[in-house]
Amino acid sequence: MLNLTELTAFLGWCLVINTSFLLISGGLLLIMRDWLISIHSKMVGVPVDSLPTLYFQYFANYKIGVILLNFTPYIALKMMV
Repeated sequence: MLNLTELTAFLGWCLVINTSFLLISGGLLLIMRDWLISIHSKMVGVPVDSLPTLYFQYFANYKIGVILLNFTPYIALKMMV
C-alpha cells in the first residue's frame, strides 16, 4: 500500500510527464502544423478545415485532465504532507 509521500511523488512525476507531453506536442504542432494537418487529414479522413478546431479541443481537454487528475491532487497532498 502506498503512503502519502509515495503517492505525492507518483502524482508529481505524472504531472511532469503529462505537462512535458502537452508542451512537446503543442510545440511540434506549432513548428510542423501544415505537415501534421495533411498527415492527420489523410489518416482519419477529417477535412483539413476542421483539424485546427479539433487540435484546440484536444489540447483544452488534455489540459483540463492534467489539472483535474494530476495537479489538483498533487497540490492537495503537498498541503497534507
